[in-house]
Amino acid sequence: MSAHSHVDGQLPHEPEKATLEGRNKVLAFWLFLGGETVLFGTLFSAFLALRHQVGDGNPTSQELFQLPLVAAATFILLTSSLTSVFAIQAMHNNKVKAMINWLIVTVILGAGFLGLEIYEFYHYVHEGHGFTTSAFSSSFYTLVGFHGAHVAFGVLWIGLLIAQVFKKGLNTVTAPKIYVAGMYWHFIDVVWVFIFTVVYLMGKVG
Repeated sequence: MSAHSHVDGQLPHEPEKATLEGRNKVLAFWLFLGGETVLFGTLFSAFLALRHQVGDGNPTSQELFQLPLVAAATFILLTSSLTSVFAIQAMHNNKVKAMINWLIVTVILGAGFLGLEIYEFYHYVHEGHGFTTSAFSSSFYTLVGFHGAHVAFGVLWIGLLIAQVFKKGLNTVTAPKIYVAGMYWHFIDVVWVFIFTVVYLMGKVG
């Protein structure tokens, strides 16, 4: 695909809102994110209720959590949020090649975050912090793992959209898909900020 499969100036400034279908897709996705917020809120509540139920002889959050590793993962994910903003800006300026490049960087950063999280989980299990070790460990893995699954889905989704743009170009059909994927990515970044604060920082302070 050439970077200018669409004639310059043919696409409106916000192509994701150019059609009724595109606008409806964005609106429906806002509603979906509302449901996701409730779901994550429930998991946060469960974690807060159970986070001190560690059990005798099991590692506590103060002993387990390695803040430098988690801070690195946080930095990577927040940077990916920024690159996804650049991708949407490029889309609005009809710069298809730049948009694709920023989306690729976003995917690479998302994969890097997942790699660190898998390493982190492996380390915790090695330290005797398995899924069924305690109420604390079960609620921890459920919340953080559920978020990790969302990141994995986002990486896959954006990867497929990159392939679709290569194949079909940027138009009023592909633009809303990229826009809602960007919304989704921001959402999981915001959720991670809460996880970093509530799970890791509060857990380290005790």
